Amino acid sequence: MTRNGGQLLVESLMALGATKSFGVPGESYLAVLDALHDTQGKLDYVLCRNEGGASFMAAAYGKLTGRPGICMVTRGPGATNASIGVHTAMQDSVPMILLVGQVGTDMKGREAFQEVDYRAVFDTMAKWAVEIDQVDRIPEILSRAWTVAQSGRPGPVVIALPEDMLTSSTEAAPLAGPVEIAEAGPSAAAMARLHAILTEAKRPLILYGGCNWRGEGTAPMQRFAEASDIPVVSVFRYQDQFDNTSPVFCGEAGVGMTPAVKQLIRAADVILAVNNRFGENSTDGYSLLDVPQPKQRLIHVHASDIEIGKVYRPELGIQAGPNAFAAALGSLPPVEGNWATWRAEARAAYEAGFELPDLPSPVDMGKVCAHLRQVLPDDVILTNGAGNFAVWSGKFFRYGPEARLLAPQSGAMGYGLPAAIAAKITCPDRTVVCFAGDGDFQMNCTELATAMQAGAQPIILVLNNGIYGTIRAHQERHYPARVSGTTMENPDFVALAKAYRFHAERVETTADFAAAFDRALASKTGALLDLNISAEALTPRQSLSEMRAAALTSAKAGA
Repeated sequence: MTRNGGQLLVESLMALGATKSFGVPGESYLAVLDALHDTQGKLDYVLCRNEGGASFMAAAYGKLTGRPGICMVTRGPGATNASIGVHTAMQDSVPMILLVGQVGTDMKGREAFQEVDYRAVFDTMAKWAVEIDQVDRIPEILSRAWTVAQSGRPGPVVIALPEDMLTSSTEAAPLAGPVEIAEAGPSAAAMARLHAILTEAKRPLILYGGCNWRGEGTAPMQRFAEASDIPVVSVFRYQDQFDNTSPVFCGEAGVGMTPAVKQLIRAADVILAVNNRFGENSTDGYSLLDVPQPKQRLIHVHASDIEIGKVYRPELGIQAGPNAFAAALGSLPPVEGNWATWRAEARAAYEAGFELPDLPSPVDMGKVCAHLRQVLPDDVILTNGAGNFAVWSGKFFRYGPEARLLAPQSGAMGYGLPAAIAAKITCPDRTVVCFAGDGDFQMNCTELATAMQAGAQPIILVLNNGIYGTIRAHQERHYPARVSGTTMENPDFVALAKAYRFHAERVETTADFAAAFDRALASKTGALLDLNISAEALTPRQSLSEMRAAALTSAKAGA
């Protein structure tokens, strides 16, 4: 059978198991769009409003499902707009494939209209960047891309598609079926050595991360940790991958890390690190463990050999997939030691972290989160972008075994709304709630149109305080009372959301929130709640004025 490159690409994607794609149309890949005409219900194309939003949706889809999120954009500006999602997918270690239109092969190298060298642009941002110049090689390269995106440390792959290659005819057959990649498991000898090291510990700690947990996921690791009474801490924004109601869960190592978690990591004498890549945020700027030789005895487990020893030299490195490793760990006999008080104190500090003073704000987010912990379903999906507001979804919600958090390790503003839309498209029957600052929300608020058109409308909580909160906090600490470039004038968010056919309300006081949220839950067209937050309530435990006063006092003392 003869088909063109666009048809061959789409048929091969479906054979691999792709069912959703996110994109903004472009003339450079019209042949692909034409092939998608006949795939509705099998491989759907979600029409987005900006390539950045589309790439965020694909990255969030990959994080939620473990399958490559597919993003399709046009050449040049389309690709550069989409680069934010590629960077986010890489730092999150999630599978994603960005398909980018390219100038015809006969024009390459002349700086033709919107021409970009995608290998040069994406080489340090993606796991692999490649261009398909021969139509017959579409199945080969797409199959490799699918495997690369999911294997080892998962990540994004960028594939450039020259326009004439997509319109060329071929008799090459599409791929015949999906790729199944079995995880590598740990050896018996490695597990015996691990058990011996834990047995010798006085203050053991399990530090886990990564999003590619499947099946039972961390449940076997939880059983081992509970039987051994070992405290467990997640890395930045992966607390949803372990049951937070477990008595051994003791918090998150990330931005805004509590003193108790910092001390837990510093004081541990053995750390079992599972599926994490030791990023800056989970190590408090690489200060909690000495580089390259930690004082703590370190066991590092990761599917990628490149991650083991990349920053910290482990006493024992185990190259194994997280699920296979967790299963092996769960089959080990528990270890015994005199660390019950160590674990209990860490858990008590975690529990105490939910206790907050009244906040100086018309809408008190501490009380809002307490209400949400009561009323949200067990399988809720929470999303957020980046900003001080993200502390609420990150630090003040207990993630049970069914709940999920979609939040970017890259600290990308604007991720939360596209992620919520992708989640609602993927799991239409689940409650999806997006936490967004007013600045964060405006990065991608046009994607409300995508949600409306796709019939995938989440609940959006806009924490509206009129400032870029994170940057204002840094300003007040380092340049107190010298505000510059962090105060915003905002639109009427309620009117904006209603224009996109969302239910929308302004919530003026804490007392108004519960009823407004009930109405949001009942809405069939999603909802936006514009929360009246004071800029004074900049952090959960320190007001803006207190922050400024402390910085001014420190500056005077230093002078």
